[in-house]
Amino acid sequence: MAEKSSVFDMIGPVMIGPSSSHTAGVVRIARAAIKILGDVPDKAEITFYNSFARTYEGHGSDRAIIAGLMDFKTDDKRIRDSLEIANQQGLAYTFRSVGNASALHPNSIKLKLYKGTASVEVLGESKGGGVINIAEVNGFKADFSASLHTLIIFADDKKGSIAFIANVLAHDDCNIATMSVSRKGKNDQACLVIEMDSGIKPVTFEYLRSLTWVKQVIYIPDIVL
Repeated sequence: MAEKSSVFDMIGPVMIGPSSSHTAGVVRIARAAIKILGDVPDKAEITFYNSFARTYEGHGSDRAIIAGLMDFKTDDKRIRDSLEIANQQGLAYTFRSVGNASALHPNSIKLKLYKGTASVEVLGESKGGGVINIAEVNGFKADFSASLHTLIIFADDKKGSIAFIANVLAHDDCNIATMSVSRKGKNDQACLVIEMDSGIKPVTFEYLRSLTWVKQVIYIPDIVL
């Protein structure tokens, strides 16, 4: 059975700016990226691709991406002044545009974010109506919407690991909505992305982090608003 459309899907989000793809979607990509990093970055390298590369300044995507990196929501009036606010707060940023990247979605943005010794690379896609897809995290295929509670687990490519993690989440009464896995190669590092209908308990998060074959666990709560 096909999923039903919600009112949100039809009318789009409450937002600042002229276009849901170029503002609301961009804010959400940035907010998802800082949740993956774990904090507001000190430095950001931002690349706009394809349609975004040609229009990001005129449509306000530059202000929207910086606003999202400071964790402003889509209806925050400070979005209009985000570049100035970022300069005041010491967020260093650079913009780059690539107009012909045929392998990427028309509205794609790559973010390289830095906070102290931590860093992350995120490729996001703005689908329209404020809907986004986080296509890649640190070079691994991710494909999640940031509209559900999401776990990103980097781990050794260990036999039975996916079933084990699913069982742990089941014991925490978490219903898995989607799950995807990508890996560098057989018996190499893998990335497991799990979208859930509800969040996980802190004890479950810490247990997953404690597993010797798990390298990193990132939890992103529902950030659709």
